[in-house]
Amino acid sequence: MSKFRKHSLAGLLAATLPAIAWSGQVDINKADAKTLARELVGVGKAKAEAIVEYRETHGQFRSPEDLVKIKGIGPKIVEDNRGAIQVSEEEDDGPVEDEPDSVKTEI
Repeated sequence: MSKFRKHSLAGLLAATLPAIAWSGQVDINKADAKTLARELVGVGKAKAEAIVEYRETHGQFRSPEDLVKIKGIGPKIVEDNRGAIQVSEEEDDGPVEDEPDSVKTEI
């Protein structure tokens, strides 16, 4: 391998490792805008706020690819963050049982 290629590869690795090492998992259905902006590459404050607003308006995301529905987020951002994105499912506590209409007590 040429000296130039070694330095190029080393530079590329040095540039990308900090982002990989410090990025954590983030659940796009639960995280607040600050967390989204901190954890997702290419997502700043405005895009993070748009993610939260979209989620509050349209409901939970079903897959990471749903993020492309948000203006300013394309397939590249989704792909760059695929390893960090988690998508939780809606919590379902099961059917709610009816309570008795009234409980009569005699005094």
